[in-house]
Amino acid sequence: MKVFHCDHCDALVFFENVSCVSCGHALAYFPDLEKVGSLDKTDKHRPCENYSSHEVCNWAVPADDPNPLCRSCRLTRVIPDLGVPGNKAAWFRLEAAKRRLVYSLLHLGCPLESKAEQPERGLAFELLANVPGAPKITTGHADGLITINIAEADDAEREKRRVQLHEPYRTLLGHMRHEVGHYYWDRLVRDGPRLARFRELFGDEREDYAQALQAHYKEGPPADWQERFVSAYAASHPWEDWAETWAHYLHSTDTLEIAAACGLTLRPRRAEEPSLKKITVPEGEGREPYDKIVADWHALTYVLNNLNRSLGQGDAYPFVLSAPAVEKLRFVHQTIAAA
Repeated sequence: MKVFHCDHCDALVFFENVSCVSCGHALAYFPDLEKVGSLDKTDKHRPCENYSSHEVCNWAVPADDPNPLCRSCRLTRVIPDLGVPGNKAAWFRLEAAKRRLVYSLLHLGCPLESKAEQPERGLAFELLANVPGAPKITTGHADGLITINIAEADDAEREKRRVQLHEPYRTLLGHMRHEVGHYYWDRLVRDGPRLARFRELFGDEREDYAQALQAHYKEGPPADWQERFVSAYAASHPWEDWAETWAHYLHSTDTLEIAAACGLTLRPRRAEEPSLKKITVPEGEGREPYDKIVADWHALTYVLNNLNRSLGQGDAYPFVLSAPAVEKLRFVHQTIAAA
């Protein structure tokens, strides 16, 4: 993510802003320009229909685009029933998380089309609520369709599930990044030239998936999982290992970008402590040396975790990256570059 400024008064604004708190001008995010600006300064864009009709989006659409929805909203093909109290607020939170996901995917140059545009290989989201008497909605991915149970938008419910599943981290954005990782495995790895190397690093994905998950939830991860995986859940099956690793790659690249945009540097008093001089920001082209990226990420999480603890919070990044996990992250980096 970048640092944005109002194009009227140059005040600091944020990615989610719909107006400038300094001068009051209405704002939108222009994904084709990667900037936040005001619609009254251009006739080349118009607000997303979900911006003007429902106030759940703050993105703009090029004026010559026949689709009334922005690049993010057009990926959603089913929304919750807005007649049910609380569903609109949940939809708003889910779309806000998805816009950050889409920003990262576009910034890294990942192929991104909706199923309406490309039925066979496109991406779609369905944001669904549990209905009494019907099977419970399970968050997951299948053939380019990502289903999200909107209960995840409720902070208390999401925390309850995090504790039940013994997870150190559970956020809406994390869900989005993980599930889209499954989509990009299908899109960028399956049956392609990178599959052999994937199996060397992550294992054979032809292992029975249902049995692997059942064993994981019954027996838990192997005792040495931290020596090989980015998370305990990643140890359940090669597909989940990839999705978790993909999510962590997006966690790190987006956070490094905003740290660089803010001008963050670290100059510790002791030479052996993590330092940051010029942060390396991945651009999706693979030209950046991944060893430098992961070193910068280690230094950044060092300070983030210490700051969080000073505020009485848990670690911002409660994970330790082993050498095998770093090699898997490097593979994701190279796969995006190859795409």
